Amino acid sequence: MFKTLDDFDFNGKTVFVRADLNVPAKDGQITDTTRIDRFVPTMKEIAEKGGKVVVASHFGRPKGEKKPEFSMAFLAPALEKASGLKVAFIDDCIGEKRDEAVRDLKNGEVLLLENLRFYPGEEKNDREFAEHLANSIDIYINDAFSTAHRAHASTEGMAHLLPRGAGRLMQEELQALDKALGNPVHPAVALVGGSKVSTKLDLLGNLVKKVDYLLIGGGMAHTFLAAKGIPMGKGSLVEPDMIDTAKNILANAGNCQIVLPTDLVWADEFGEGQEAHTSDADKVPEGKVLMDIGEKSVAEFAKVLEGAKTLIWNGPVGCFEIKPFDKGTNALADVVVGLTKSGKLTSVAGGGDTVSALKKAGAEPALTYVSAAGGAFLEWMEGKSLPGVAILEK
Repeated sequence: MFKTLDDFDFNGKTVFVRADLNVPAKDGQITDTTRIDRFVPTMKEIAEKGGKVVVASHFGRPKGEKKPEFSMAFLAPALEKASGLKVAFIDDCIGEKRDEAVRDLKNGEVLLLENLRFYPGEEKNDREFAEHLANSIDIYINDAFSTAHRAHASTEGMAHLLPRGAGRLMQEELQALDKALGNPVHPAVALVGGSKVSTKLDLLGNLVKKVDYLLIGGGMAHTFLAAKGIPMGKGSLVEPDMIDTAKNILANAGNCQIVLPTDLVWADEFGEGQEAHTSDADKVPEGKVLMDIGEKSVAEFAKVLEGAKTLIWNGPVGCFEIKPFDKGTNALADVVVGLTKSGKLTSVAGGGDTVSALKKAGAEPALTYVSAAGGAFLEWMEGKSLPGVAILEK
């Protein structure tokens, strides 16, 4: 277990909060405020409980150098707008000027530090840099699950030096993931899509040990179909060197039932404006480009979902960016939304393309939890220990 905000008395204490404010931005304008909106409750709660809040994050890839284009300054007004609190900014994250600004904070005030990755010691998890970050700090709170798979000074090293706990976003994420895969209510189902088996080998190997059904869509399904002896043409995304691996996963699935598409949607060429055709998986005309799973496959996947109690979803089942080849993903999203709203299903989803597909389908708000963490979510699904989480649990 790990400590949460409930386990601390913040009144009069200086609290270092590791956030993930690496937001998408163009020309200094934030294009998606999701990470800010999800972080603000932690910042506000600590401030309202009398804490002196020191917020730190990285932004972009400055590679250990101070580069103006990666300054965090533009995020202070965005945090103010989202929280209703005054947020001061200091143009460094360590040093005498920063330490003085931290010591001058009054109860309930917020200070945003400059980009952590302006220093090479951050990504190197340098002990001395971590000690500088910890100067004049009483409590360490990590609210950045999306960076928890990296053992950096602000995500792991610093936590050794102070009383430590999880922020509300980190807490919510870890509890949702535990429900989905750590201790799921059975029957548990994993729905995995995406283009390549090779990028999700560890994930698939871990899932077959944890869930009752593994539904495979997207391009990776083509390799599994080929492994079952179904001819896949040049328009498929079969990875020839992964066929034996897919055979091994199928043969060693144990009590997990792997469900593959039985029909596929294809087009003459890849791209917009193409007409959609559907054929049984073993009857796709040679040279046609595979774009989605068919209606029969959607119905078969839906039947499994309707009998499930828990779902973890990673990856779209087709080319969701291009109409009409978003139909398979959208139809499954509708099924998941209905089951979640009725209280029959705990649904957790994550991974970049998954989040984009669910947003496009209008399904994201209705799921039990949608993780905005990319690499950390995938490594957790693979069963790997995340340094930023492991240190909180010690």
